[in-house]
Amino acid sequence: MKKLDTKLMHPRDQITMIIDKIYRSGLTTTSGGNISIIDDNGDVWVTPSAIDKGTLRPTDMVCVRKDGTIEGRHKPSSEYPFHIAIYKSRPEIKAVIHAHPPALVSFSIVRQIPNTNVLPQAKNVCGPIGYAPYALPGSNELGEVIAKEFDKGVNAVIMENHGTVVGGSDLNDAYQRFETMEFCARTLIYGKTIGTPNYLTDEQIDEFENQIPRLLPEMVDVKYCSEERAIREQIRKIVLRACDQGLMISSYGTVSVRWKGNDFLITPTNVARWDITLDDIVQIKDGKREPGKIPSRATWLHQEIYKRFPHVNSIILTQTPYLMAYSVTGEKIDVRTIPESWIFLQDIPNMPFGSHFAGEEAILETLSENTPAVIINNDSVLVTGDNLLGTFDKLEVAEFSAKSLTMGASLGKLIPINDAQVEDLRMKFLS
Repeated sequence: MKKLDTKLMHPRDQITMIIDKIYRSGLTTTSGGNISIIDDNGDVWVTPSAIDKGTLRPTDMVCVRKDGTIEGRHKPSSEYPFHIAIYKSRPEIKAVIHAHPPALVSFSIVRQIPNTNVLPQAKNVCGPIGYAPYALPGSNELGEVIAKEFDKGVNAVIMENHGTVVGGSDLNDAYQRFETMEFCARTLIYGKTIGTPNYLTDEQIDEFENQIPRLLPEMVDVKYCSEERAIREQIRKIVLRACDQGLMISSYGTVSVRWKGNDFLITPTNVARWDITLDDIVQIKDGKREPGKIPSRATWLHQEIYKRFPHVNSIILTQTPYLMAYSVTGEKIDVRTIPESWIFLQDIPNMPFGSHFAGEEAILETLSENTPAVIINNDSVLVTGDNLLGTFDKLEVAEFSAKSLTMGASLGKLIPINDAQVEDLRMKFLS
């Protein structure tokens, strides 16, 4: 897999990679959305107008030179004027993404801005969000109203009855903001289907940002035996699979696998999950970390789980669209409504926000062979298992169940199987 390199990769190649990801993630349509990058010469590289987003190639990209000259095989996006307006307004912004992702469009139609305090990382990734009143698409007026919002210092804007536009220091930064905003919006919509979303205070979010424990010391001698390399490949494949299936987003998610004894491998911090490579993964051995790498901020929790639960050999901590509805509302997911789900997961308790911080014992005191997963309010879902594929399967089952329950809630009362039926399941599958 080609890694997004915002320093050395040509702008047209970067744009091709990201517009393909946006389209295949269902966040824009064949004809909708546009991306641009401004280079060090002041030239703007932008997606073309009226070309299938599912088949775009680097040679399709258009360059709008600093002097206004247009070069390329196609016309630039009809909305490139507002990209130019943003770059003029905010010189530190080097990439812009505009699209019509469904949840953010919903907010634009009801003329609201999603409250990103619902998830701890969302506020810091998205920053304050502006709101641009309606203007004719492709018009100079649209560029003016959007630039006016960016003038206020925001890096993301809801466009009334239209969609959203985000800027970033590079295309990776812009995409992470775009994806996180849409995920936050979906979480709020699904959460309102089953209950009332709860929001974190600024103090709680600051506590989340400041709770990172002191970094583990670096090991001196690192060995990469065949078994260790195989685990790296397992982790990379599962992370990419989770991203492809919408079970992990670029700004949040941790996967780890026990290697031997209490040593394990874990995903890093500050690396886009969908872009992860084998070399990004961090080895933790004898309480020390691989040199030059920063493991996930959840390393302490993973380390303690492996120490205390010999039957656990893999852990996934992530945010998924429908499970997060239960996370942000604090509603309990009743997996007794679906027999297969109960067999895999039994009951999934909700844990308070902060219980995943270093030094906290609540999750460690709750997990067991009969309780392999917990939902952490306003944060994530944590799933444990004997092997990574089995753990991923549990995550899928939990998310599919949450989706069915969320959709069912709009139809009527959810009716679980009774205690006798649960006991039959226990005797047949868990005895």
